[in-house]
Formats: sequence, structure tokens, C-alpha cells
Amino acid sequence: MDYSAIFSYMYTEIALIGVTVAALLYDLAAGKRGRRHFHGVMCTLLLLFICATVFPYHKETAEIFGGMYVYSPIAGIVKSLLAIGTLIVFLQADKWLGQADTEIKRGEFYVLTLSTLIGMDFMVSAGHFMMFFIGLELASVPMACLVAFDKYKHNSAEAGAKFILSALFASGLMLYGISFLYGTAGTLYFDDMTAGIDGSALQILALAFFFTGLGFKLSLVPFHLWTADTYEGAPTTVTSYLSVVSKAAAAFSLMVILVKVFAPMTEYWQTLLWTVIVLSITIGNLFALRQKNLKRFMAFSSISQAGYIMLAVISGTPYGMTTLVFYVLVYMVANLAAFGVINTIEQNCGGKIGMDDYNGLYKTNPKLAVVMTLALFSLAGIPPFAGFFSKFFIFAAAFEQGFHVLVFIALINTVISLYYYLLIVKAMFINKNDTPVATFRSDGSTRLSLLLCLAGIIVLGLASCIFDGINLYSFGI
Repeated sequence: MDYSAIFSYMYTEIALIGVTVAALLYDLAAGKRGRRHFHGVMCTLLLLFICATVFPYHKETAEIFGGMYVYSPIAGIVKSLLAIGTLIVFLQADKWLGQADTEIKRGEFYVLTLSTLIGMDFMVSAGHFMMFFIGLELASVPMACLVAFDKYKHNSAEAGAKFILSALFASGLMLYGISFLYGTAGTLYFDDMTAGIDGSALQILALAFFFTGLGFKLSLVPFHLWTADTYEGAPTTVTSYLSVVSKAAAAFSLMVILVKVFAPMTEYWQTLLWTVIVLSITIGNLFALRQKNLKRFMAFSSISQAGYIMLAVISGTPYGMTTLVFYVLVYMVANLAAFGVINTIEQNCGGKIGMDDYNGLYKTNPKLAVVMTLALFSLAGIPPFAGFFSKFFIFAAAFEQGFHVLVFIALINTVISLYYYLLIVKAMFINKNDTPVATFRSDGSTRLSLLLCLAGIIVLGLASCIFDGINLYSFGI
């Protein structure tokens, strides 16, 4: 048995484990002077990791460890997107990690974040429910530590408690559903399980329980109740990571499992998704209208965006997979840009995160106001920014499969989302403020991250004209 060939298919996870071990050793060995360079070292290591893994080493799909781990080039692309999002989060975290109460825990933040990324990578490449569940827990448990990272702040500790308790119940229900699948199909391998799926009552219940677990990760209604409190209480950098990277891995894994395992039950899970999409988009939008705290506002926005992502999943087609990957990429750069602006204002201006605090922002910090505006325009789906095309593509994928009413409801909700996104734009450019946010210059890492996000919003929008001819599913799944 050629172990070198076998492990070459796991090059992403192995390299990421190496980066995590390097972070742990550096944290242990570096003195006070060495810690000053911790941020630069970690960003450099993660950038080298991305450069080394962004192009798939293998062009064909392969199964290793008896089929528990499935390599596919498209999964490699998703892992690269997750790593890029993590790098942007690291860039935005420097100012926060440099504070007196977090400086000593800088190494813990990097190790915990990379641990969640390893778990998500295993989720994406799982070919067996046990491997998938281990990856899910590896991603969830360190995430709870990150949410409660500011442990001396009441809101952060409360957010961590709510997150871990909700994750516990969701994981328990998912594991219960998986046990039903094993009892009825006699296997936990994705490819083998399809033959044992016949749509029995027990398997329908298993589908509902399994969906609960990933519905929690995606903040889909009715599994969303933890989202607003957790987003508000967690450190803003952690919130941005939770809202983008975690969702991307869960969405891809959900589509793979629904298409592979539950193919004989397509009618059932499409009906389930239809209901969840309508509820998530509508409730997310309506509650976002009422928010005055920007982090809670972004929480309900992310619930709505998760509903749009599910439009790609419900199609269950190769084109739907392509649109899902593209939508996640566009959503990542736009959402991280918005959270980057929120984070830098919060860190430099005494924790201001209220919508009224942004009144007159353009007069004092015009560059940040422009970045926030472009990010919100992309999230709202205004042309010619990338968000317009990503929404168009997922609408086309769902419409192609006959979900005409669902697409119409989603279009109506797009108008609602445009209204509440423009409320922030109005606050920054039109509303007057006697005590506006003071003029300040953000740190270099944050400026670089915002520049990368802004370039992504514009370039992806311009390049979207060629997207329709690209089918990522041809890389294999």
C-alpha cells in the first residue's frame, strides 16, 4: 500500500495541521518580543498554505480509508475559499488582539480558529457520516471557545453559553437521525446508503433530525434563535468568521449529502427546503428592519442570506453546485468587508456599533463609508456589483428546476433587503450627527483586508459575465 499516494489526497488537511502545530509551538516558544510578530507570522503561514493548496494536485475524484474520506477537486476549491476567508479574518483581528486583555491570548485565537478550519475541511471531504460528524464537532467546539473569547465581558460569556448549548442540542438531534439512517440502511457510507433509502417514515424522521444539525450551523429558520444574541455578544472578528466561513462549509456539505445520500427522497427534502427558504428569507428580512444594533442587524441579514444560499441547494443540479460556490465566494468578500468596517470603528471609537453612530460617517471617514456602501450594495444585489450576479445565478438554478413561486418570493424579499441595507447608506451619507464618529486611520492589516474585499466585490462583478459558462461540478464532487 502506497501511503504517500494515499495521504497526497489529504494534502490540505495535513498542511493545515502543520500550520496549526507551528502556531502552537510559536506561542509556547516565543517570548514577549516574539509575540509582537505573531500576527505577521500567522498571516504569512496561512498565505503560504493558500498558495500551496489553491490549485488541486489531483484532477480526479478518489476515495481513501475505505471511502470515509472523499477527495474531489471542487472540494479543494471550497477549502481554498474557507482558507482565504480565514486569512481576511486574521488580518482584521490584529487591532483587537493587540489590546491588553487579549494580547496574551493571541496564540489561543489562532490555534482555535485553525482547529475549526480543519474540522470544516473534514466535513467537506467526508464520505462517511462518522467522519462528517467528527468534522462537525471539531468545527463547533472550538468555535464556542472563540465566541466566549472575551470571557471577562458578560455579553461574550453569555453568547458562548447560548452557542454551545444550541450546538449541543442540534448535534444530539443530528446524531439521533444518523442512527435512524444506520438502522434502516445498514451502513454509514454515503455511496452505499443510497441503495437502502426508500423514503420510509423512519427515514423521513431521520432526514428532519439530520437537517436540524446543519440548519443550526446555517442559522436557518426555525433553528436561528441563537444567532442574534451570539453575533452581538461575540467579538466582532469572531462574528464575521462565524457568519461566513462556517456557513460556507455547512452549505456545501448539506448539498453533497442531500444529493448523494437522500437522492431517492428528493421530493421530501425539496419540500422541506422550500418551506425553510421562505421562512428564512422572510423572517430574516423582517427582523432586520427592526434592528438598531449593527451586529444584530448583520445577524438577521445572514439568516436571510442563508436562505438565498439554499436556493442553490434546492436545485440539486450541477449548475446549482456551481452557483452555490460562486455565491459563497461573493457573500464572503461582501460580508467580511461590512464586518471589517464595523470592527475597525468599534476598536477605534469606543465600541460604537449602533446604527445611529454611523450618522454622518461619510464626512469624517469617507473611505470607510464607501467600502461599507459597496459591501451593502453587493449584499443587496445591486448591479453591477458581484452580489447581483450571484443572486441572479442562484435564482436561475432554482427557476430551471421549476421552483417559480419560490424564486418570485425570493425576488420580493430582495426588494425588502434593499430597503434596510439602504437605511445604513442613508445614515452614513445623509443623516446629520452632532457627535459623529471621529476621524481616524485604521491599522495596516485592516486596510489590506478591506482592500482585498473591495477588489473581490468589483472584480467578481466584472468577471461574472464569464461565470455562466463555467461548471465547477465538472471537477467532480
